[in-house]
Amino acid sequence: MKLPYEVPVMTLPNATLFPQALIPLYIFEPRYRQMLADSLHSHRMFTVAMQKPGRARETPFTVAGLGLIRVSVGHKDGTSHLILQGITRVELAETVRYKPYRIQRIRPLQSSSTDNVTVDALMAKVRELLDERMRLGLPFPFPVISQSETTKKFSDKPAPHNFSYKDVLGYLDKLTDPEQAADLISCAVLAGPVERQTILETVDLQQRLKHLVRFLLAEIHRNRNDNIA
Repeated sequence: MKLPYEVPVMTLPNATLFPQALIPLYIFEPRYRQMLADSLHSHRMFTVAMQKPGRARETPFTVAGLGLIRVSVGHKDGTSHLILQGITRVELAETVRYKPYRIQRIRPLQSSSTDNVTVDALMAKVRELLDERMRLGLPFPFPVISQSETTKKFSDKPAPHNFSYKDVLGYLDKLTDPEQAADLISCAVLAGPVERQTILETVDLQQRLKHLVRFLLAEIHRNRNDNIA
């Protein structure tokens, strides 16, 4: 897929778009309505960037997720519901314009070659922690849109599908790409925006998996301590 050199930027609080992940969005602001219309008539792509906390002005993090519009349904009031699928990590470069919506140049971020033995060991640890998470009954913090739902028409909003642990672990076992697995697991289980943005910004796969292991361990330890208290 050929990526554009510059794309619209949708800045949202606590939002993270991981590669391959599917997220529903409700478009209602006038500037984003125009952004959606322009995107649908061009490359059907825009980035979702997290707003830097504590900033009064719109200030996106420099690493964001580039997404492809899979489904878009407009409503009579001018609003729209859409499903966006993550394509790749990108670094936001210089701003081309700010109005009516932000457009920035992008640089795709690709992980380098990795030590397969180390990656396999880290993935095994992640799988072990997901098993423990299941035994503790910890929920998935975010609903996930299933692939089949991207082909459905909806008049109000897409209905999220909450996968069971059995579904997720079964799906994980079928994944042959550890990079895809790391991102989709992070999307499904990490609730904290800081943790999610950290994973998104970590291009190196080994380091990304180490972060994921650390975040899962911290969540499990917090839950154990809460149960003891």
